[in-house]
Amino acid sequence: MPDHILGEILAKSWIDNAIPVAILILTLCVLGSMIPGLVAVGSLLGMSAQFGELLLVVMAMTIVMLAGGIDLSVGSVFALANFVTLALFNMLGWPILVVIPVAILCGALVGLVNGILIGYLRLRAFLTTLVTLIIVRSIVDMFILEYAVKVARPTTLSRIWDFISFKRVLGMPVALIVCLAIAILAHLTLTRLRPGWHIMAVGGSRRSAFNAGLPVRRTIAMTYVLSGMLAALAGVFYASRLNAAGSDTGVGLEVLALTAAVVGGNSLGGGRGSVFKAVLGAIIILILSNSLLRLSLPTGGTSAVLGFVLIAAVAIDVKWVKHRDKLQTSVYVSPTFLALGKAPETAEGSASPYALNNLLKDVELIGLGEIDGPEDPILDAAGNLYCGTRHGDIIRFFAPDFTSKEVFVHTGGHPLGLAFDRDGNLLACVAGMGLYRIGPDKKITRLSDQTNRSWLSVIDDSRMRLADDLDIAPDGRIFFSEATIRFDMSDWMVDALEARGNGRIICYDPSTGSTRTIMDKLRFPNGITMARDGESFFFAETWGCCVSRYWFAGARTGQREVVIPDLPGYPDNINRASDGGYWLAMVGMRTPIFDMALQNPGFRKRMVERVAPDEWLFPNMNYGCVIKFDENGRITDCLWDSRGTNHPMITSMREHEGWLYLGGVSNNRIGRYRIPGGDPTWTAHASYRGEAR
Repeated sequence: MPDHILGEILAKSWIDNAIPVAILILTLCVLGSMIPGLVAVGSLLGMSAQFGELLLVVMAMTIVMLAGGIDLSVGSVFALANFVTLALFNMLGWPILVVIPVAILCGALVGLVNGILIGYLRLRAFLTTLVTLIIVRSIVDMFILEYAVKVARPTTLSRIWDFISFKRVLGMPVALIVCLAIAILAHLTLTRLRPGWHIMAVGGSRRSAFNAGLPVRRTIAMTYVLSGMLAALAGVFYASRLNAAGSDTGVGLEVLALTAAVVGGNSLGGGRGSVFKAVLGAIIILILSNSLLRLSLPTGGTSAVLGFVLIAAVAIDVKWVKHRDKLQTSVYVSPTFLALGKAPETAEGSASPYALNNLLKDVELIGLGEIDGPEDPILDAAGNLYCGTRHGDIIRFFAPDFTSKEVFVHTGGHPLGLAFDRDGNLLACVAGMGLYRIGPDKKITRLSDQTNRSWLSVIDDSRMRLADDLDIAPDGRIFFSEATIRFDMSDWMVDALEARGNGRIICYDPSTGSTRTIMDKLRFPNGITMARDGESFFFAETWGCCVSRYWFAGARTGQREVVIPDLPGYPDNINRASDGGYWLAMVGMRTPIFDMALQNPGFRKRMVERVAPDEWLFPNMNYGCVIKFDENGRITDCLWDSRGTNHPMITSMREHEGWLYLGGVSNNRIGRYRIPGGDPTWTAHASYRGEAR
């Protein structure tokens, strides 16, 4: 349990905020004990206007850093905007509603110069912004020498300017309110909108972003323009607060902003950070810098302390990224104890209903080498054959010979379980995406990708990670399995090492558009098919090696019964058979060594920690079969490919007009087996509609 919880916590994005929050608490405790009244309400309100200005500059630095750059010119832009604001308003008498946009435009122009030089001409960000810092600072100094006295004497009055300068709303200065509104907008942009995604992608890897077709140069240039605008707005608020322009205005502000951004947890390497981290860093640095001033350190002492803080923040950032991933890797896979029942006999010639045979040796192959990962083949009313592929496509093979095919739709994820509704729509569980509907016109509609969150869950388990198989109840509700909430499609086998109840069964009601979890803590729930009573369905638990029945309607609503308790292998998809029974695919067979390993979670834990992933002990998934069972769970038939070469891995099967169509998530083909004595008129569509055929 501790490993499981720790692994989930380390996987959350907000865990990066743990260190800056701890630093903030430590800062408040240490400095609060040294300076009486530091954390008093009056003291904090006194710093609120200054906090708004600092946070704007920190956000400017953060946006550039997220794209993999740095902007050392923010202090000079801050000073430039401060001077321009005072010169235009106090000296020239311009309306304040014109002055503010012009000041911000000046910052944007400086940012545009940086953006063109760095984004389009590919100059070094550090050197380029350092040169911009020097040039802009020299321009500001020359103007201050000439007009310092004039810009400090207001010649006009403005209620708007007085409101910005002196008024408070809800006890907060206007600068802080505007800054918080911009912070919220910036957060939404970075996390919910395309420009923000582009910034994070470019910061994560510029080469990969370029190869993906993203406008890398434009994105980089845009971040510097935004940085210049935010720094200029901070300069405007500074002018409203102090109404003065001096040669020391904005000096060292770039170091302060950089330190705040890094202390808050934003990475100098780009691609990792957030606005919330910028807020945390700004609070820490503002309290620290003001406290150092109140402590009356010797000349240079404050700068030295901030320098040490910056070095420590960079060191912590590097070490945290390195060791967090290492720690998460060591604890995320958290095995538990599982004792399966004795595996039934499968020896050839034995009296076991699972006895090995070679009935699948002459299976016909469809699309050999043309498809990859047809997990769940299905046929429509016209006899056309559909299957999903690992590349995100749903392929349609045309009846009657299935030699010609087309890409029916492209989903973007790996389509797993498939089902047709009464209107001819194809429903699909798409790994990593959720439940989707594809109409006959090939229009794709997302039905659901979230369910209700568990109250006691450490992680946000409302998002679907591995929607697996589905079936449709007579009343139109769609029941589908989510095999695991902890692992993605690429790591689904790792779920077997945990042997935990990480899966669940979910119900989507199209009449209300609602989705809710009806069963949880299942061991990799997989295949689902409706029973013929119209009130229950059968479902398989792959790692539990069992098939159960669940009643969703009628007198036994909410009850669950294990129908087949101990299978010799790992069950996958379930579908109806023409004789009133049900076909069940077994994707792999149990082995004594893995059954024994399931009873030794410590062994599996040490294996995960000390052995390379490609050498871990996994269930045997290279050999499987198809069985048939009746309503009571009695095995009535069993089909094997004893050589394991024609169709070795079977994850699903569909009966249609006397044939059994076989799929496999690791296969590059669909198998077609003639059922001896099979009903040539029976189809699943007619069975679900209650028709004769």
